[in-house]
Amino acid sequence: MTHDQTPTESVAEFAARARVWLADNMPPIDPDSPPAAPRDDGDAWKRARELQKRLYEGGFAGICFPREYGGLGLDYTYQKAFDDESLCYELPLILNIPTFTICCATLLDTGTEEQKKQHIAAALRGDEVLVQLLSEPSGGSDLAGVITRAERRGDRWVINGAKTWSTSAFAADYGLCLARTNWDVPKHEGLTMFLVPIDHPGITLRHITMLSGSTEFCEEFFDGVDVGDDAVVGEVNGGWAVASRQLYHERRAVGQGSEFASGSGSEGGNANPIDYVALLAKTGQADNERLREMAGRALVHRAVAEQLIEHVSRNVRDGVLPPAAGTLIRLFHAETVQVDVDTAVAVAGAAGVVGEAGDGLEAGLRYLVRQSVAIGGGTTEMARNVIGERVLGFPREYAADRGVPFNQVRHGKD
Repeated sequence: MTHDQTPTESVAEFAARARVWLADNMPPIDPDSPPAAPRDDGDAWKRARELQKRLYEGGFAGICFPREYGGLGLDYTYQKAFDDESLCYELPLILNIPTFTICCATLLDTGTEEQKKQHIAAALRGDEVLVQLLSEPSGGSDLAGVITRAERRGDRWVINGAKTWSTSAFAADYGLCLARTNWDVPKHEGLTMFLVPIDHPGITLRHITMLSGSTEFCEEFFDGVDVGDDAVVGEVNGGWAVASRQLYHERRAVGQGSEFASGSGSEGGNANPIDYVALLAKTGQADNERLREMAGRALVHRAVAEQLIEHVSRNVRDGVLPPAAGTLIRLFHAETVQVDVDTAVAVAGAAGVVGEAGDGLEAGLRYLVRQSVAIGGGTTEMARNVIGERVLGFPREYAADRGVPFNQVRHGKD
């Protein structure tokens, strides 16, 4: 089936066709030991684009994206069937976050027809990588408090400021950048979202070296970055609505509950589930009852997380739960990963400090990035606020700057 055909296949027929196509076109892998795909390696991104192009040409890209924007316009059950069939093949998984599940999903909901036809289609073809340009050096968790500014000059917008913790920005073509366009209104009301080209001469990009040694994250400095009205996503001064939708997609993506993810499994083994039976045996503790109980608790968390993803995702799609309920997935995913990593460190002990990736004793390396799951997609504390206020209906948390013009509020530049 090509991208311009009306779908007539059943899920089973689609899966059978995918099975044959994958065997003929995609590199086979051992899902328990996939090839390395480090996000800070330019070659890994080049490889991902090539694999994505294969998926597109084969008619298996963007299964849940509408056909008019380059996808197949099919139900999530088709994507799930493809994911199950593709577990033993190399796929461009690093494109899922943030390109497909966050940025393209946000454009689908809030972008113009031209933006959707141009950028979603280009991403599905493997021609574009999209990233988020949200966090700022002085912003903390207060996304609405951004001070990067966009000013109208003639028929152009000129952006000045700085962004940080941008996932894989060095490998991207475009970024969704939230900027302040009105300082005389409360902070949520004076924001606009722009789609900016990363290679603009006014953008200086630098890598951030993490504790683990990874340089995936970047910081960007905007100095006179000029864009036209066609770069505005959503409405001028209506950027908070776009950012809110973006955060909704990010929380679902981080929690592994997005229908727009293409393929499943771990990115180059970075997130392979810990094999506790093997780890206990390797460390000579297979008969340790306390450690076996801890491992059992971690495995129960995994099982509950899988069921929660399915339950919440289905009910959000069907309208039974509000969109904010996707934050439940994000919150429990963070807790599951933390329990998993903490348990692995407890089992591995000193061996976890010297183990290398792939030998089953790399618990210490994973521990170095453990806390990132409590930050990505908004902090765990913010997630609890969202659940309390927007799902359970609790009163909103007090905010001293609510309703106050932003130019009267103390913020990062003060």
